[in-house]
Amino acid sequence: MGVRGRRCSAVLAAAALFGTLAYAGDDKGNDDKDLAPQGKGIGTLKHPGDPGDHNGAARTNSASTSQNGIFYHGGPVILGTTNIHYIWYGNWSGNSATSILTDLALSIGGSPYFNINTTYTNGSGQPVSNSVGLSSPVNDNYSRGKALSDSDILAIVAATNPTDTNGVYFVLTSADVNETSGFCTRYCGWHSRATIGGKDIKFSFVGNPDRCPSACEAQTTGPNGNAGADGMASIITHELEEAATDPDLNAWYDHRGQENADKCAWTFGTVYKAANGAFANMKLGSRDYLIQRNWVNASGGYCALSY
Repeated sequence: MGVRGRRCSAVLAAAALFGTLAYAGDDKGNDDKDLAPQGKGIGTLKHPGDPGDHNGAARTNSASTSQNGIFYHGGPVILGTTNIHYIWYGNWSGNSATSILTDLALSIGGSPYFNINTTYTNGSGQPVSNSVGLSSPVNDNYSRGKALSDSDILAIVAATNPTDTNGVYFVLTSADVNETSGFCTRYCGWHSRATIGGKDIKFSFVGNPDRCPSACEAQTTGPNGNAGADGMASIITHELEEAATDPDLNAWYDHRGQENADKCAWTFGTVYKAANGAFANMKLGSRDYLIQRNWVNASGGYCALSY
């Protein structure tokens, strides 16, 4: 384990001891005008979830008097099964990521971890379901080149003719691909939505952290032996839980524009050693993963790995 691996040990230990306290009481002011989220709040290891980086985001009214540190703003949540659609962009030949991240998608639904999202409801009190499905993957061989803009990500999604309004379409890029609006400097992944073919389509960009290990990989060796894929697992779950609870960027977020996963970004709670010596904090299916905590919208609000 290299220098960053040793740094990760200290970071994880600190997160386990202090992470909940650091977040639980930091957003219970009386400001009734909230910054709207931009979907890019995860940040990087060097700049984790900077609450001041909102690109001039508009302020919106809080529609809830929640005392859990996160507030409802009237928009929809995803009800029923949330479906994952992977778009493998670039060169993934021979990369174990395709197995590691497929197994993640097949096992996260029904888990104590994803159950955290059931603490979020729509305006009628209907909760997000602890159910996740996986569709057939799509492969894209550099249709937009190796330097992608946000609009390129949307075009890649649109080219698949998406129709699933309960789905999240993930553009997963290989390590030789850059997202030019701030991958590795401002964010490691993001989510958004667009009207495509008359339907409200939710989508996400997640880059391979092997492109910038010091910014987007929590440790030099992941529990599944693929640091890039193991890093992507945490970023994918971050975007998935935000898309489920705030799909149109107008439902659940705090006064600073941070969505549920933003509030716990880069904190991992209690960890253990996987068989290969890497850190992990949960087993999903047959695999160990190191997944960031998520914000529980109950009991005053707190970061956790289960509910």
